[in-house]
Amino acid sequence: METILKSEITCPTCGHKKVEEMPTNACQFFYECENCKTVLKPNEGDCCVYCSYGTVPCPPIQENKNCC
Repeated sequence: METILKSEITCPTCGHKKVEEMPTNACQFFYECENCKTVLKPNEGDCCVYCSYGTVPCPPIQENKNCC
């Protein structure tokens, strides 16, 4: 199965959506919404902002590997 590298992040504060390319060599723990400037952090139990707020989980999770 091919790893998907783009995910659409939705800000839980203002609802703004943006498609971002996920890093393949590190987890992204912080993400600033370009609309309301809220800094997102992963929900408890998630490894990164893509797993919490994205439409696609991060590459390591897609590949059934440990995330950071």
